[in-house]
Amino acid sequence: MSTEQSTHKEIAVSFLQMVASGEVQEAYKRYIGLDFRHHNAYFPGDAESLMRGMKESAVESPNKQFEVKLVIEEEGTVAVHSHVKQNPDDHGGAVVHIFRFQDDRIVEMWDIGQPVPEDSPNENGMF
Repeated sequence: MSTEQSTHKEIAVSFLQMVASGEVQEAYKRYIGLDFRHHNAYFPGDAESLMRGMKESAVESPNKQFEVKLVIEEEGTVAVHSHVKQNPDDHGGAVVHIFRFQDDRIVEMWDIGQPVPEDSPNENGMF
C-alpha cells in the first residue's frame, strides 16, 4: 500500500494489522514519522521503546487476532476501534487507537483498552 494513494484511515489500519501480525519493524519503517511520540503509560514516550514492546508482544502472542470494528477520521486524526485477542481462546479486549498524522506519517498515538468480560449484563455487547 503506497502512502501517496492511501487515506489516513487505511494507513492507520494497515499499521495496526502489520503490528498485530508481527511485522512491527516494517510497520514503523513504512508509517511512523521521525518525530513520533505516543502516550502508552507502560513505555517511555519515544518510538523505539514502544516498538520494542510491540515486538515482544508479537513474540509472546504469535496467534494474536485483530479485528477492526470502526474507523473514524477527522482533520488529520484517525480513531480505530478494534477487538484484539492475544490468542483464539481469549475473550480479548476492546481497544481504541488514536493517530495524529503529519505529511501522511503517524506522528502521535494514543491507545485505550478495556477487557471483554466473560459475562456482561449489557445486551448490546462491546462491539
